Amino acid sequence: MKVRYRAAAGIAVLALALAACGGGGGEAKKPSAEQSQQAQQQMSETPAIDINAVPYEQVKDGGTLTLAIGQWPTQWNLYHVDGNQADTATMMDPIMPQLLMADENAAFTPNKDYVTDIKNETVDGKQVVTYTINDKATWSDGTPITWKDLEVAWKTQSGKEKGYKPASTDGWKQIDSVKKGDTDKVAVITFTTPYPEWQGLFNRGTSPLMPAKYVESTDGFDNGMNQKIPATAGPFKVESIDEGTKTLTLVRDDKWWGRKAKLDKIIFRAIGDPNAEVNAYANGELDAAYIESGNPAGLQRAKAVPDTQIRKALSPNWRHITVNNQSPNLKDKSVRQAVQYAINRDVITQSDLKDMEWPLQTLGNHIFMNNHKSYVDNSGDLGKYNLDKAKQMLDAAGWKQEGEYRKKDGKEFDLNFVIPSDTPVAKTEGELVQAMLKEAGIKLTIRPVPLDKFFNDFIIKGDFDLVPFSWIGTPTPVGFLAQAFKTGSESNFPKLSDPKIDAAIDAAVAETDPTKAAELANAADKLIWDVVHTIPLYQRPDIWACKKTLANYGARGYKYYDYTEVGFTG
Repeated sequence: MKVRYRAAAGIAVLALALAACGGGGGEAKKPSAEQSQQAQQQMSETPAIDINAVPYEQVKDGGTLTLAIGQWPTQWNLYHVDGNQADTATMMDPIMPQLLMADENAAFTPNKDYVTDIKNETVDGKQVVTYTINDKATWSDGTPITWKDLEVAWKTQSGKEKGYKPASTDGWKQIDSVKKGDTDKVAVITFTTPYPEWQGLFNRGTSPLMPAKYVESTDGFDNGMNQKIPATAGPFKVESIDEGTKTLTLVRDDKWWGRKAKLDKIIFRAIGDPNAEVNAYANGELDAAYIESGNPAGLQRAKAVPDTQIRKALSPNWRHITVNNQSPNLKDKSVRQAVQYAINRDVITQSDLKDMEWPLQTLGNHIFMNNHKSYVDNSGDLGKYNLDKAKQMLDAAGWKQEGEYRKKDGKEFDLNFVIPSDTPVAKTEGELVQAMLKEAGIKLTIRPVPLDKFFNDFIIKGDFDLVPFSWIGTPTPVGFLAQAFKTGSESNFPKLSDPKIDAAIDAAVAETDPTKAAELANAADKLIWDVVHTIPLYQRPDIWACKKTLANYGARGYKYYDYTEVGFTG
């Protein structure tokens, strides 16, 4: 999974939400049975994909597609934890190899532009996947794409080699070897233990293939693609990276060996404020705009733009609050549980999704989304707002109410809530949590930090107590368990370490039967709820405003874009 933390704009719904919950958390604004049924009905009526699908032959040749991204990166190496950003992945998709493609049903097929054959078989009791790479597949610097590129992807992300900081080791650490087959164009991958979600490797599920020679060494891993993209291998190539205007310009690559791209050019502009993104779309500066949750005004403004189509689909993305398990005041599990009991998730969800024309449904799972066939609400009692229980648990932990806030050994119970600056929805979430925790006797300080430093300088470094952001999911959800929740993972931002959870994750990831794997994943999820690693809020809306003539782009759900067919019909 990639993280997404771009600014999210919205209207002032704080007063309304506070009134609904009695000041801070108050008597729960719990959805009624009728409201829950209505949300489920809305969910069932929302499509899995909405991209204005048009056959390649009917898309016109030429044109420039101009899009916005929220966060401008410095690290373009998608293997690196600092490069594990959804916006970076979005910009790299048209220019980097994806060995398999996923459709809207999360089904994978080989990408013939890069691999002519893939075999997954059992040899001498071990899982062996053999990739036959397209003879024409070549990096833009003239270097052939070979088995070596796959080997370097494994070695740098396995966690076995010191000096690398991969976003996730899951899938990679299960590999025993990557070897040359009959030719340099054949990679033979042998797994130590079965890895059922192997299709997620070498594509957007983990990362598209990176050019080995630039990321193989530890120095190259950190610096080989820092503020630069030295080689590409896709239907488009880099024309320019403008650090001043934070703009990436891609042009059609005439050396591309696959189907010719319809577009001449793709421009990505960094626009941190979603209101500014919608305004740019309304002014004709963009061809599509993403509508963030908590921005109903932006949705209505976009709908009013002539010749606009609003595209919505269910996605595997979710909003949450990460809880730092290593913060001095949060190391005690019972205290973290008290904090969760004091936070009314229903109120925050309703505040963020109000008037977004989206199902008002709180999420009860860290792995599977509400619409997934394996979804189970594992939140249990902890998922229910209970201020009295929170107070009792804090008392038992030695945090006694003294005046406005609680104290223990003379120290006031205070926490910080880190948010990216100029982000109204994150600020509203912080103010809601601040009011809720105050009722429990906990002081919460909202701490705005620069958007460009929010992830790398604060989340990754653990410089927070509570922090809201979104995870961007993939068609391989079980593998996400190890990335986010297992001991030692660079993406385990709360720095949770629990042997029982680690064992439960290992069991789920290694299970080859999909039904049993889902059952084991849900068992692990219950343990994750218990330790309060992350507080899920809701399945994130995937809503786009697009020009009606824009084809094969929009709310994609699980599907990976084929950028050769993205373009315009008129």
